[in-house]
Amino acid sequence: MIREIEIECPSCSPQEEVTHEVLKEGQSPLVRCTECGQVHPAKMKTPKNVSLKVIVSKMDVSNAFKTELDSETVLQVDDELVVDDEESGMVCPILITSLEAGGKRVNAGRAEEIETVWGRAIDEVTVKFSAQEGTEKTEVIEKRVPGDYEFVVGAEEKIGNTRLFINKIKVRDGLFRSRKGDVVLAKYVKRIFARKKREGSGQGGSRRGPW
Repeated sequence: MIREIEIECPSCSPQEEVTHEVLKEGQSPLVRCTECGQVHPAKMKTPKNVSLKVIVSKMDVSNAFKTELDSETVLQVDDELVVDDEESGMVCPILITSLEAGGKRVNAGRAEEIETVWGRAIDEVTVKFSAQEGTEKTEVIEKRVPGDYEFVVGAEEKIGNTRLFINKIKVRDGLFRSRKGDVVLAKYVKRIFARKKREGSGQGGSRRGPW
């Protein structure tokens, strides 16, 4: 696999970084510009690590941690990041919900520019169901599952002794998934809309047992 880097091209982009393929590593590296094909020597930046402050929210509790990243790593809201805090020993995957750089909120930035990362733990998440029974009664039910747990529109979920049939899923970007067979991972779910199934009903069929 050819490694790619972002540097200036003396031929087509002397002022702005563009993607290059690394043809030769070592003390005298050679690269090829993917924009114009020019092959030229390059100065490789020596990567350095930076320590980032990360605020991790899990359920209703938020805690501050530190994690080290390559200074050139690009972080973006809605990206996943594994926080590895050596002091506490905590390792946790998160979904980035906000970034702060230069005293203001940004959607993306290099690690060396970022001051604080906010994120939501996605190793385990609590998913809320709006469960409808009949035409008027709606009950809010919660289910705790791993972040990569799959919810499927049209399938049945069991929460304790309650059987639910999923009608549609609201994703955290505000969109809905309502086509039968649509799959959404738990870490991206905002809310699931379902109806309670009566015992003896054959609709949907049982997909799996309670988690």
